[in-house]
Amino acid sequence: MTVSYTAEVATCSHFGCFWKLLMRWRASIYKIIWVDLLAFLCCFYFTAVIYRYALRDVDKPYYLYNLQPPSIFEDIVMYCHSYSNLIPLSFVLGFYVGIIIERWWNQYITVPWPDPLAVYVSALVRGQDEHGRLMRRTIMRYVCLALTMVLSMISPVIKRRFPTYDQLIEVGLLNANEANIMKAMDVKFPKHPKYWMPIVWAASIVTRARKEGRIWDDFSLKSMIDELNKFRAGCNMLIHYDTISVPLVYTQVVTLAVYSYFVAAIFGHQWIDRDIKHYNNVVSYYFPLFSTLEFFFFMGWLKVAETLICPFGDDDDDFELNWLIDRNLQVSYLIVDEMHNDHPQLVRDQYWDEVFPAELPYAVESERAEHPEASTARLGIPKVNTATLTKSEVSLEHDFTDFDDEDEYNPEVTIRFARREFTWSKSSVSVSYSLDQSRDTLDSKIGEEMEDEVDARTLNSSSKDDFERLKEKRERERVNRQIQQAALAMELLKGELGSNGDSAGSSRTNVPRKNSEVQTDRSYISQRRPDEDKDSKKSSDDSEK
Repeated sequence: MTVSYTAEVATCSHFGCFWKLLMRWRASIYKIIWVDLLAFLCCFYFTAVIYRYALRDVDKPYYLYNLQPPSIFEDIVMYCHSYSNLIPLSFVLGFYVGIIIERWWNQYITVPWPDPLAVYVSALVRGQDEHGRLMRRTIMRYVCLALTMVLSMISPVIKRRFPTYDQLIEVGLLNANEANIMKAMDVKFPKHPKYWMPIVWAASIVTRARKEGRIWDDFSLKSMIDELNKFRAGCNMLIHYDTISVPLVYTQVVTLAVYSYFVAAIFGHQWIDRDIKHYNNVVSYYFPLFSTLEFFFFMGWLKVAETLICPFGDDDDDFELNWLIDRNLQVSYLIVDEMHNDHPQLVRDQYWDEVFPAELPYAVESERAEHPEASTARLGIPKVNTATLTKSEVSLEHDFTDFDDEDEYNPEVTIRFARREFTWSKSSVSVSYSLDQSRDTLDSKIGEEMEDEVDARTLNSSSKDDFERLKEKRERERVNRQIQQAALAMELLKGELGSNGDSAGSSRTNVPRKNSEVQTDRSYISQRRPDEDKDSKKSSDDSEK
């Protein structure tokens, strides 16, 4: 399982906190690199011993193309040192390790957890009897079985624990009859894994619970089916990660780049006896310090990629899958069985009268910290001095005010409803509406307001330009449209009131209308405006055409 050190680096002070981790051995760089580093140093010192004690012996007449062997070795050293930097090791290795780290974390996120489904099953599959309990436990057992089968396909650790169906039967994840069904399916379809079969069985049990009324509605059924499909998708994605690896050519390029670089470093970083300052340094004569550091960094980087490319193995940073299987089964049964339809007693909390606490208390008063502030809370904003505005800015402001939207001067339109008069006797009840009075009152009020507005604008028309006159003209047109709309609303209201009066008259038994009501309606009809008659006549002519 991944080694966690978060608690040791929770507080960073002075020279940092990562120094505490350098002495660890488990999952450390020393553990994964010490064999390779030992091999590198052995090869390096073996080559140095050959050069210093075998090739530089001047008493031995070794000649090759009229050159002594020490000269050939020194030329090789200079050549390897000059051209080893042409290998783009940092770029190739850094990009590769970045891909591996992202893939490693995505694989952990992809591992499905049965907890959400267990909550759904516990809340939606009702029933305190034995059959309901059996349904809930069986659904979660099938889900855990599906994940275990998937992990046995991609992890050698789980495969060694559950190599066959017999081990699954032994631990209780699978029954004998269920194993026989799977074996029969393996015989018929041997090329495809059967990890999805338990999920199909779980979906069938959920559907059966809905038919039996243990699930109250179809939406709950759909939610559980969706959660089962989500769990199946996670298992399927794990199979994809195992089947589709990082392209082999990329892995080969990175491996060849690292090992070829350090093979060249065995020769290129050697001490040689020439009058060149870089090659006869006394430090390099005893120990290749910076060559060792390079090996730590680059080879350690490669070992990180090798460790994390398959996180389902036996490495220190691999996932603890055995713990995951045991935990999933235990928690699933705990949610759907032990905690099913059960919760603590409802009691008032200690902040019941206060609605919410002002601040939760601290165990130690000295540890109280200030509340966080926004990043611009203490930012000083200079105040704008209005006296510094220029004349042009002031005039522009006035010009902008004159061009405001015309809806700002929108006058209020008032609609007054007719007054109702009730008359009753021992044998009948009648209702009359005084329409003409309310209509005349409204017309007179609107006319007075229009006259006052026209008089006020006539007085000020001499001091205004053409644009303002055009603006006032549009304002008058808009007011006229509103008056027409108000008149139309009154006509519609009158029609509705008339229809209500007719319905009320039909409901009365032998109740004649009063002469005053008939006269009121006739007087209202006779007092219609001439222009309204013209409009109605024009509309009737248009309809006839």
